Amino acid sequence: MGYLESPLFWLLAIVGVILTGISKSGFAGGAGVVAVPLLSLVMPVEQAAALMLPLLLIMDSKTVYLYRKSINLNAIKPIMMASVAGIAIAGSAMAYLTSDMLLLTLALFSILFACWHQLIPLLGKLPKASYLWGGLSGVSSTLLHAGGPPITIYFLSKGLAKKVWLAQAAIFFALMNWVKVIPYSLNHLWHVDQIYIVLTLLPVAMLGIAMGHKIQGLISDEHFAQSCRFLLGLTGVFLLIKTF
Repeated sequence: MGYLESPLFWLLAIVGVILTGISKSGFAGGAGVVAVPLLSLVMPVEQAAALMLPLLLIMDSKTVYLYRKSINLNAIKPIMMASVAGIAIAGSAMAYLTSDMLLLTLALFSILFACWHQLIPLLGKLPKASYLWGGLSGVSSTLLHAGGPPITIYFLSKGLAKKVWLAQAAIFFALMNWVKVIPYSLNHLWHVDQIYIVLTLLPVAMLGIAMGHKIQGLISDEHFAQSCRFLLGLTGVFLLIKTF
């Protein structure tokens, strides 16, 4: 793992982890998709995803604690069940699928719904919408830790208050990431060197969580929704660039 000696690797890792932390505690995961693509500039995609998962689990636990009073497990059951199915499908295909098509599809979805947000309430309330977005989130999260945009689309359609939205996203991603440990283990994606990297980046992850929690307290529900749409579009553009 020669990239451990590269300043570029550590710069990209720090930026990606901070943005992920801010996204998790302040913007319901809308920008957390950037970490794996950033790291993939200097390391294989599957290694980048495996490196991020332990950090995501730690950040999830902190975010869930911050918003524990607003969590409603019953409300996320449909999307959680769908995401588990998506994780199973993606986990079974991890050794065979490339990420290019998924990146392109997710990029187009993100840009489309960020620009034409008037359609989001309609599409989010379509029959079985929770299964559609939950399943897509499970697949994209397993392969790329890019489950934020589909769930952002789903939550935007529900008109949730800011803290409720953040709480539901926190517990959803926490549960989903623990389930993802199974396919990652079955596909032998863990390496001893990851322990050193995770421990080194842990303070960075906690800083990102603290920053996101502070930022969300400074904006209104309306501005929060607008920020999520902006982050959704920005994520889509980033993913689209990554595919070419």
